[in-house]
Amino acid sequence: MTIPVVDLSEFTGEDPKLKESFVQKLGKAYEDVGFVAVKNHGIPANLIEDLYKYVQQFFSLPADKKRAYEIPELAGQRGYTSFGKEHAKGSEAPDLKEFFQYGQIVSNDHPLKPEYPDNVSVEEVEGFNETLYKAYRAFEKSGKNLLQAIALYLGLDEHFFDDKVEEGNSIVRAIHYPPITEEPKSAIRAEQHEDINLITLLVGASAGGLEILTKQNEWVPVTSLEDQIVVNVGDMLQRLTNNKLKSTTHRVVNPPRELWHTSRFSIPFFLHPKSAMDLSALPDCVDESHPKIFPDITAGEYLDERLREIGLKK
Repeated sequence: MTIPVVDLSEFTGEDPKLKESFVQKLGKAYEDVGFVAVKNHGIPANLIEDLYKYVQQFFSLPADKKRAYEIPELAGQRGYTSFGKEHAKGSEAPDLKEFFQYGQIVSNDHPLKPEYPDNVSVEEVEGFNETLYKAYRAFEKSGKNLLQAIALYLGLDEHFFDDKVEEGNSIVRAIHYPPITEEPKSAIRAEQHEDINLITLLVGASAGGLEILTKQNEWVPVTSLEDQIVVNVGDMLQRLTNNKLKSTTHRVVNPPRELWHTSRFSIPFFLHPKSAMDLSALPDCVDESHPKIFPDITAGEYLDERLREIGLKK
């Protein structure tokens, strides 16, 4: 399945007609499919190339070196999380992956500093920390533009999300799905799930495997071109819009047996707002035909709830 493709330069350019056309294409794609491929997204190709290079070098380190960067009390929100620790909500089988997370940076005297632990600095891979920082800021900028378009589609002020995601609790997650060395018991590389956040920006992947569940309840593989990023709706945006924009169920399936010896790498950016953001349904998304579905909750409360459900927080 080729997912809808949108061109972000139409939104960020000077032509108001192209901008409005982009808003409608993006919004309709999110109502109908939940995923889009975005070209001219503003994340430099050489930065993406460096990001994958350093991430692959990190995951090639010996297990004991990687475990030195695993800090259990951070619930996987910073640093390394070893293989088999996370599972999808409602699933007991751990996903077949290990990952490294990099989060928001604010000054030591910032009011949000107590919420944002320091990032875990990797010493063995030169360029790793700096590249993650640059990628984080590039993802943030691109994601903010996409949220401005979503705000307009929802009939909100274009900058509705700006102050909510500025210095928000977003995460870059570098994922490694190692070679499969024995018959998997019950898990695929990543069981079906929905993302927790507002939107997810996925830049490339070293192999296929991503599938989405269509409205017809069919699993279909998702493909995008090298110069595109894939962006999907998360649960927080679904709650905020009272299901108008739906969080799409997706999974990562195992490769054909003849490719079990290969690794897969993937780097999503989970765009989160500040923890204090109210996720109560927008008034314009609730009416007699669409009664309110979800109880009121803040972004921080919802994230905490979900981290417990997927096994990262006790």
